Amino acid sequence: MRPIQEIAGRLGLTAEEIFCYGDQMAKICLTTLKQNSARPQGKIVLVSAINPTRAGEGKTTVSIGLAQGMQRLGRRVALALREPSLGPIFGIKGGGAGGGACQLEPSTRINMHFTGDMHAVGAAHNLLAALVDNAVHFRSELDLEHRQVFWRRVLDVNDRALRQAVIGLGGRLNGVPRETGFDITAASEVMGILCLAENLADLKQRLGRILVGFDRDGAPVTAASLKATGAMAALLQDAILPNLVQSTEGVPAFVHGGPFGNIAHGCNSVIATKTALGRADYVLTEAGFGFDLGAEKFFDLKCRSADIWPSAVVLVATVRALRIHGGGDPALGGSVQEIERGMDHLFHHVESVRAFGFDPVIAINCFEDDLEEDLAAIETGCRSQGISVARFNGFTQGGAGAEALAEEVIIAADVEQPPVRYLYELDQSPEEKIHAVATTIYGASEVVFSRMALKDLQRIRELGYDKLPICIAKTHLSLSSDPAHVGHPDGFELPVESVRISAGAGYMLALTGDIVTMPGLSSSPAAHRIDLSDEGEVLGV
Repeated sequence: MRPIQEIAGRLGLTAEEIFCYGDQMAKICLTTLKQNSARPQGKIVLVSAINPTRAGEGKTTVSIGLAQGMQRLGRRVALALREPSLGPIFGIKGGGAGGGACQLEPSTRINMHFTGDMHAVGAAHNLLAALVDNAVHFRSELDLEHRQVFWRRVLDVNDRALRQAVIGLGGRLNGVPRETGFDITAASEVMGILCLAENLADLKQRLGRILVGFDRDGAPVTAASLKATGAMAALLQDAILPNLVQSTEGVPAFVHGGPFGNIAHGCNSVIATKTALGRADYVLTEAGFGFDLGAEKFFDLKCRSADIWPSAVVLVATVRALRIHGGGDPALGGSVQEIERGMDHLFHHVESVRAFGFDPVIAINCFEDDLEEDLAAIETGCRSQGISVARFNGFTQGGAGAEALAEEVIIAADVEQPPVRYLYELDQSPEEKIHAVATTIYGASEVVFSRMALKDLQRIRELGYDKLPICIAKTHLSLSSDPAHVGHPDGFELPVESVRISAGAGYMLALTGDIVTMPGLSSSPAAHRIDLSDEGEVLGV
């Protein structure tokens, strides 16, 4: 691992422009960020995927390996990725810093606590929750109606027992009893704000706009009216600064922000992405889970807010996932026919990419037990549709195993950038925006709104929030809202159960199906296999 000062120097950053966490991690100083807009801007390569299995399909590994492959081809490249959450690390998926010969380093530190950004987000969020309940307890002039408070608390660990809770029990000194609950920190609106803010002033404005509930007359109560903005911003003073680390082969990596793609907008911070764009010719960034979730939000939310647009799109696919989407079970082996049937799922995502004006490059993330005939079937299917495709063997070979993919991506990124094309306009109704995403990207035939969702939308219109873009919370395992409905479902209904107002982040959050914003652990979570050695080394991540 190279000293972080050397990695910073590759980006033209001096020792005075960073502050270090040991010799392996650093943050970019605020004064440096203010100068970034004047620098020449590189090209964005967006990495997304088909709908993954529960273990994930290696999108982060491919992003890192692809950057290493492009570096081997002589390109000046940087990564702009999300920070891992402790939820998946101790849950099913394990670490979120790549794998094999394509990792972010120091991977264990990045996976656990890192520079404290995730905890700062949780602290700022929960400070606001405490101020809300304090205002209710003292019956402040805001006259908050405790049954109309919807600002919940957050925790960065999967804990299903906290999804619904009753607080304020134990007598008058302990507050006013009311129902509430916990979300995972990656679903916090504060996380969304941190990742979409352009600078400190924008961060504070967005924090002040957070809607926490309503008073007894039905008027909105915000974080600004609770006088919470300054203290929340103070807790985020370091968290807003992008983190700089490196890949296994020394590619500079800005790792900052961690919203989940299935219950939030799934993209790293605007500040980190723009910092990388001012320091490299190509910036590799990813969008959470499948293209239907993170990537759609990357275009319609992040790009719209930040006034950026990518130059190329990569879709990650695996034999394992395509077999499942073709009706097979990887644990039982399978046939090439299952892969061929699963290609319909891949082609659906290809059409979704084309809806934004791009022809994607397909990255086949290869595993040791993949059969040659299965890999060849994917390649044949893609080429028959005129789609660029390349195998990725970065897990075992590092950047050398990504050179073929890197060559295809460079070709795609160096053609003329397609014009900006969103799925909907902001002046359309919330129902029209949700319908546009559901029918174009998911393939739904109809959107069905529950009575609660219709009431939510009516209030959104009355309060004037209906011009915000839409962020849809949906399972990542299927194009539909049913995680068991794999493959290429057709003609299904998308049930919208409720719609929340994320006024600070700047979007409406529509919850579909049985989606929950606090995941639970499995019967055999990864936490059972994680340990600390006598030498202080974390094992099992």
